Amino acid sequence: MKASQLIFPAIRWRDDTGFDHEWESIRQALALDVGGFIIFGGPAESVRALTARLRREAGRPLLLAADLERGAGQQFDGLTQFPPPRALTALDRLEVTRWAGAVTAHEARSVGINWVFAPVADLDLLPDNPIIQTRAFAADPALAARHVAAWIEGCQQAGALACAKHYPGHARTTTDSHIALPVVSATREQLAIDQVPFRAAMDAGVASLMTAHVAYPALDATGLPATLSSVIIGDLRAGGFDGLVVSDALIMEAALAGRSEADAAVAALVAGVDILLYPQDTAAVAAALSAALASGHLPASRVSEATRRYTEALRNAEIPPAPLERAPFSGVPALADALLAAGITRARLAPLRTPIELFTVDDDLGGPYAPVPSDMVAATLESQGVRQGAGGSRVVLAFAEPRAWKGRAGFSPASRAALDDLVPGSDLVVLFGHPRLVGEIPGNGAVLVAWHRQRLMQAAVGRWLSGQAR
Repeated sequence: MKASQLIFPAIRWRDDTGFDHEWESIRQALALDVGGFIIFGGPAESVRALTARLRREAGRPLLLAADLERGAGQQFDGLTQFPPPRALTALDRLEVTRWAGAVTAHEARSVGINWVFAPVADLDLLPDNPIIQTRAFAADPALAARHVAAWIEGCQQAGALACAKHYPGHARTTTDSHIALPVVSATREQLAIDQVPFRAAMDAGVASLMTAHVAYPALDATGLPATLSSVIIGDLRAGGFDGLVVSDALIMEAALAGRSEADAAVAALVAGVDILLYPQDTAAVAAALSAALASGHLPASRVSEATRRYTEALRNAEIPPAPLERAPFSGVPALADALLAAGITRARLAPLRTPIELFTVDDDLGGPYAPVPSDMVAATLESQGVRQGAGGSRVVLAFAEPRAWKGRAGFSPASRAALDDLVPGSDLVVLFGHPRLVGEIPGNGAVLVAWHRQRLMQAAVGRWLSGQAR
């Protein structure tokens, strides 16, 4: 019995080396008999080749996972992106959300991914939450629950395991768990509301749940994050959930909370986590698990239980998928267009005059990973034959998506200053972010809510502006 099969290292694409720079680490991990990997980035063909090679070199089945909250195209170039979950519930059509889950799974399987770390089952409750925002389906627990269940049903019927995250709920945090341990002071009754979408996920047969690196004193007075809390995970199991429990990434500061990565991994398994996600030092974590198992600190029964669930998940990941149902839209661009059709808020928009002059306020620059370029609106206008430049209508493009490094929910002081300078005298602001950020845009002019900076929504905005221009 090897506890190392419960470890899932990360594999990241780099534009200069592809996946080649990862192969030494991959071979070391496979020699340790890890149970799978989480994969970040890359063109679809390269990912397909990678997953085939991983299985070939392993000589055994693997669970291969990816964060695909906005479709397989969120990570893998050439595949389909969907608008963020919060945008899908603006339509409140369950068949659309089910379709999003199904297409995500179908395309994930097409490149060898069989485990999807989605949907987000957290609620969109706090304006100051720095990390959830449009990743959640809704603030209303019943609405979120319906869409979480629909997404899971679509995903799992199309052949990939789903993973609802971040249990028991990341809704009430104002600290990003990538950089520090959030402590949620909500009552047990309030937290029961946060868990409504997770209960819906379980009722829908979700294959796995991901824990939050968040402390909930009302649920566990020790102040341990849920990932390390035998009380919180024990309550989950007592409620009837027997699927996989996977930790959020072990590279995150809140998972460590003063511990070494190896100690945190052991503590998570002892507490009831089944899969350890994204350690930096796979060999050190494997050695720590082996030593803890030999000493009895990590009970053999705990490893056997986790292994049973992992083996069952592997088996379920091989079940042939159901055929995709008829799509509710002709394609995802048509869905994006439908979102923009009702996207104007705060004021009526006067007809736009050509040439269109675009100005950009980009709040997403400066972090460790470059955001999607902000040039697609201009490129789409050009492809539509719309003249651009001074002399007609002025349009401000404001980009503000949730990114972990920011540690805040809204615009930075520098971005607000830029908005103060550009918005007066402009005809329209396009907000690529959460609708509540409309309140941070000066004046009372028209704002078009476009939800996210992804190329899908930028192209939709270009088409929308083209239809408005004269």
